[in-house]
Amino acid sequence: MVHSFLPFRTRSERQKTELYRETNIPGFMKELLTNLMMYHQIQQMSRNGWKVAKIASFLVLNRRTVRKYLLMTEDEFLEYQQSIGNRTRELDSYEGFVRVKLEQYPDTSAAQMHDWLKEHYDSFPEVSAKTVYNFVIRVRQKFNIPKAIHNRDFNIVHELPFGEQAQVDFGQYNMRSIKGKRIVVYFFTIVLSRSRYKYVYFSPVPFTAALAINAHQKAFEYYEGIPHEIVYDQDKVFLTDENKGDLVLTQQFKAHCREMPFQLYFCRKADPQSKGKVENVFKYVKQNFLYNRPFVDIQTLNIEVLA
Repeated sequence: MVHSFLPFRTRSERQKTELYRETNIPGFMKELLTNLMMYHQIQQMSRNGWKVAKIASFLVLNRRTVRKYLLMTEDEFLEYQQSIGNRTRELDSYEGFVRVKLEQYPDTSAAQMHDWLKEHYDSFPEVSAKTVYNFVIRVRQKFNIPKAIHNRDFNIVHELPFGEQAQVDFGQYNMRSIKGKRIVVYFFTIVLSRSRYKYVYFSPVPFTAALAINAHQKAFEYYEGIPHEIVYDQDKVFLTDENKGDLVLTQQFKAHCREMPFQLYFCRKADPQSKGKVENVFKYVKQNFLYNRPFVDIQTLNIEVLA
């Protein structure tokens, strides 16, 4: 019996067959078709209005890869797949190890995987972090192992009345004197939640309860008033211990609070809903005010920050 076949309709279809013949690798055609489906999915998502970052996150791809594929025609994509299909990958022998680890711990970063590979294999080659990152991404795609992302649910925080709340935080920063000597400065920040009115106080030594109380007093003088509530981290400056869920204040700070009209609220560190406003002040102090500023002395620094 003579079989008749319809001719190939497009160059892309011819390329798929040529790729299969040239490579002669059983799994290559499957990988090629998987990648081709991914290519068309990227194109479709882009046409539907998805941004590059969203596509990359959804498909577990590098943003540069998504941009590169969006600029390619299907023929160019297939030619690119042929070029990488014929290339021997240096890390392919470690694919099994990486797959097992990713299936076990889907949230593993490429940097952590790089460390594990070096720990488990004495002969692991000297490759760049970028090479390992690309390899891990490829294994995720090949075996459909998306990275686990732990998202927190956030709600809109409504504005409080004026004078109702302030938020406090502490930090430190490495400065350089005019002579190039390294100087560590410590700072206290407080911001009124409604007006965003800020106060910053610098110290040459780490904050103790007594020094923190003094900084509060200076802030209240600067504000010419005291808020009804102040929000803090669970900081050792104010707390000595936690007793069955109850926070235990230091004696000095506890005595100070008895004399003051404000209420205390302690939250977790880096909690954007409870204390996000003062964290923005904290970033301003480190990334804007102090950045590249030469240290003269603490008195000058405190004058300059209020100015």
